[in-house]
Amino acid sequence: MRIANLAGRLVLITPDGAVDVHKASDGRFSSDPQAVYDRWEEFRAWAGGTDHGGAVPFDPADLGAPAPAPRQLLAVGLNYREHVSEAGYTVPEGMPPVFTKFVSSLTGPVTEVKLPAGGHTDWEVELVVVIGRAARGVPETEAWDHVAGLTVGQDLSERILQFEGPAPQFSLGKSYPGFGPTGPWLVTPDEFDDPDDLELTCAVGGEELQRDRTRHLIFSVPALIARLSGVLPLLPGDVLFTGTPSGVGLGRSPQRWLADGDELVSSIEGIGELRQRFTRS
Repeated sequence: MRIANLAGRLVLITPDGAVDVHKASDGRFSSDPQAVYDRWEEFRAWAGGTDHGGAVPFDPADLGAPAPAPRQLLAVGLNYREHVSEAGYTVPEGMPPVFTKFVSSLTGPVTEVKLPAGGHTDWEVELVVVIGRAARGVPETEAWDHVAGLTVGQDLSERILQFEGPAPQFSLGKSYPGFGPTGPWLVTPDEFDDPDDLELTCAVGGEELQRDRTRHLIFSVPALIARLSGVLPLLPGDVLFTGTPSGVGLGRSPQRWLADGDELVSSIEGIGELRQRFTRS
């Protein structure tokens, strides 16, 4: 199953287009894309047990973030070995580095992003998880039962601010407007042959800069949910960025940053792609 945020309304994505959930359910479910996660099991039973007609074509530019207003947005760093190496760190043990992107940075899959003046803005393609059932102290073997679905994310990062001052400013440096594109939709885990092994890629101006598979995550999706839920409750609709593979601009020699006019395309197999265009004006 695929669900999406189409112009602020919850829709099911079918081969024929988008089905408005509020209308198709005769008002049983809200049109608010975020509200569905609090009733996820009920919604899944309804969506899977009905032949939904009335699909209409749509413009991908009208899609928003699949989970646009999570109560918690957690992001993981240093979660692929080659990225750990290019960043000059050691492989984390026990618990990976965790920070947040402020929720106001979340956007949909096709956007224009204004580059901060005088900055060094970098790309980081990531698999993003949305929680569908509250998780507290969940073992790895049960973690996928708490996942609503997967989507594509970009952890855009302003490196100057990120490392400015006596202590790093990870959350601020990664939370400019438009710095959290996600989408194009949420795909439930049962849609994948193996949700723990998906290819993700990132290209700028048609030049591929990142390619890896999520089986190479140091902390897999189940491991992340187990470790994080051992510290704090993960709530329905929470968003988890799982980390980026090697190939970011910061780790290149010479270093490379997004520039005015660049188009960034990020994709994950079985889900879809994001497209961001960058401007200084």
